[in-house]
Amino acid sequence: MARFGAGFAYDDDGESLASGAGAAGAGGLGGFGGGDRLARQQERHYQLLSELQALVKDLPSSSQQRLSYTILNDLAMALIDGTVFEIVQGLLDIQHLMERNLYNQRLKLHNEHRVLKQEMLYKHKEAQQGCKPHNLPLLKAAQQRELEALEQRIHDEQQMMDEKIVLELDQKVVDQQNTLEKAGVSGFYITTNPQELTLQMNLLELIRKLQQKESQSRKPFS
Repeated sequence: MARFGAGFAYDDDGESLASGAGAAGAGGLGGFGGGDRLARQQERHYQLLSELQALVKDLPSSSQQRLSYTILNDLAMALIDGTVFEIVQGLLDIQHLMERNLYNQRLKLHNEHRVLKQEMLYKHKEAQQGCKPHNLPLLKAAQQRELEALEQRIHDEQQMMDEKIVLELDQKVVDQQNTLEKAGVSGFYITTNPQELTLQMNLLELIRKLQQKESQSRKPFS
């Protein structure tokens, strides 16, 4: 879930545009271009905010209550230039790649354990077939202890793998929080609070759905 925290640096386009427009307005005729740009920015902001407000209605009521107008307004502002869309898509792509890698690691370990157990059971069966009847109880008891030791080893190794997966997923969440906070996305900061994590997941879902909606609207008619 490569680390992203230090890999991105962003300019505050919203502030620079507003400052540029203000300076142009004070400078007379040279301000018309800046004014048009600011108007387009404001129109884009309003469009994004309206779409976010519509998407929020599909969320559970408990989530809707947390997503205040201020949060949605700040999110719309952060999405204006499209940079955040690209960041989120990049984070999701890397997360999915990591999840597949972790899944494959666990599957490989599971298959190795299955082969080990099959080989042991086969050897036990061969040993029993060649064992004299009066020694069979002792052999079976020893084999049972050997099998239990292997099963304990398998359990311990699987538990270690699962703990490793959880730690890597948790670290990926921290990386994502850090990246989006540095990108200026409201609501994102490093936290383990379940309510705040739910809010951040809802914000990511809104960004993803809005990105999909806009991608579809840009597709040419077939």
